[in-house]
Amino acid sequence: MNDTMKVAIQGYEGSFHHIVARRCLGEEIEIVPCATFREVARQVESGSSDYGVMAVENSIAGSILPNLGILHNSRVQVVGEHYLHIRQNLMALPGVSLDEIEEVHSHPMALLQCVDFLDSRPWKLVETEDTALSARHIAEKGMRSAAAIAGDLAAELFGLNILAADIHSIKNNCTRFLLLRPEHQPVDERADKASLCFKTDHRQGSLLRVLREMEDTSINMTKLQSSPVPSEPWHYMFHVDMEFACIGDYNRVIGRMREATEELHVYGVYKKDKS
Repeated sequence: MNDTMKVAIQGYEGSFHHIVARRCLGEEIEIVPCATFREVARQVESGSSDYGVMAVENSIAGSILPNLGILHNSRVQVVGEHYLHIRQNLMALPGVSLDEIEEVHSHPMALLQCVDFLDSRPWKLVETEDTALSARHIAEKGMRSAAAIAGDLAAELFGLNILAADIHSIKNNCTRFLLLRPEHQPVDERADKASLCFKTDHRQGSLLRVLREMEDTSINMTKLQSSPVPSEPWHYMFHVDMEFACIGDYNRVIGRMREATEELHVYGVYKKDKS
């Protein structure tokens, strides 16, 4: 019987989602690669995977709105978060030097993040569907004239050497990931953060009335993000992250917010990442 914990991620082994899974849940896990974030949620909903890892926000690009929509429409629960510093590295087969490289393979976003480094040499840039998959293909095919841009875990897993580390142009690029489980998990009494969304009516001041329910408590709203409701033109959902000193304050505020909104959906109550 295989009791290894299964973790669903968007992308492939060696990706940044895989790095987060290992940091949150340890190295003795089985990664379940998924083509889309929606498939990650389905894996968790069905119990096919014990956990899911999903990126929801980047310090440069902002919120990933489609993923907030998946949280709203899926039967999953947020049980944790992790902030990962995105570090891009140039890697190739052992023994290959920079002067032997003729082309660089990676996801278009990774190539864009490393444009200053890449512009320094006349390499052909090859866009692929995933950073880690690029590294894997170079290793499996023995491509001595090609290099990949990916995270350091990809180099470790596929036996590549890092020729140049931290080649991304913007050095403070950080992505926030959420750890997902099926619904109805017990709430940790030590929890100090919650993620949720709500919808108000269209009366003047409706949003302000909801936000005022957080006054005079330990609640600190750290995020407020609007997104359109597809079935109701010009109506919006508001996604909120809040931090609090004690679970009692959170419970009281949520009770008052439920009375002040048309709809309220708590994605999860969990310990905030202090790393």
